Amino acid sequence: MTNARLGEALRLLGIDEAACRVYLALLTEAPAPLSVIGAAARLGGAELTAAYDVLVDAGLACAAEEDGDVAAPVPPAAGLEILARHRAAELEESRIAVGGAFESFRRHRLAAYNDHLVEVVTGDAVGPRMRHAWASAREEIRQFESPPYFPLPGATEDALATLARGVRQRVVYARESLEHPGHLKEAIEPCIAAGEEARVLPSLPVKLVIIDEAYALVSLSIKEADVHNTMLVVQPCGLLSALVALFEQSWSNALPFHGGTSRPGGLPPADRRLLWLLAGGASDEAIARELGVSRRTLFRRLQILMARLGAANRFQMALQAQRCGWL
Repeated sequence: MTNARLGEALRLLGIDEAACRVYLALLTEAPAPLSVIGAAARLGGAELTAAYDVLVDAGLACAAEEDGDVAAPVPPAAGLEILARHRAAELEESRIAVGGAFESFRRHRLAAYNDHLVEVVTGDAVGPRMRHAWASAREEIRQFESPPYFPLPGATEDALATLARGVRQRVVYARESLEHPGHLKEAIEPCIAAGEEARVLPSLPVKLVIIDEAYALVSLSIKEADVHNTMLVVQPCGLLSALVALFEQSWSNALPFHGGTSRPGGLPPADRRLLWLLAGGASDEAIARELGVSRRTLFRRLQILMARLGAANRFQMALQAQRCGWL
């Protein structure tokens, strides 16, 4: 091993430069008086004594109190073991100190950052924030929609404008949305006609809008308490990931809903709309109200459709309508 590599090895064990020079001199000159060792290492006086004492304390040299005393290295096994253990202990202490310092930094940084992970928006600020969300979408909007509805003028126009920009829009509607007076005709069907992908579930756990992968809006509307004016804005975090997963799971379980404006197979638009309302789970009362007919007229139309499809009940009618491309 060269002197340079040996010196580096000693320094890694915690031996300072002066002591390294003395130890190298010991290996070439010893046994010899300490003054000779000092001359070879180009050290003298107190500096030599201090460097040699480092080697003695490390178990690498025999004791020599005077310059005339013979100095010599000793077998290093025991000394190196002690040095290695001391060095390992120092490294562990350093690791703990650095790790603790970073953990303190992380706690302080995350504490400041977490203050902005979930923002509460209330009152008059809700409407503008929702409109800004639609305007900021670039790739996709995912939405759970159900009553109660926050009065937001221009909401349908915002959704249509977003669709016109080429932003994909997937919406899961609660059955109540189809039954809400006027909502199907005024809000849902125009968006579907413009390219919105819609599905229906009997109920939804929360009112939600996810903008791209950037953030989510969670309404705190509670029908029983008549609370309509509070919303959470959730930034990227574990909660946002959970909301995305909730939407995708619900989307996969929901029934497709296409509205009713075309005329496949010669089916009148009103009858196709009737079928889609039934498929969406709307009640007879809600369907009659949306179609603007009486319950008696509704039942008559259902009987005509069942007869046309050769169905004995509504379930068979739904199956046959699906096969005919009417759903």
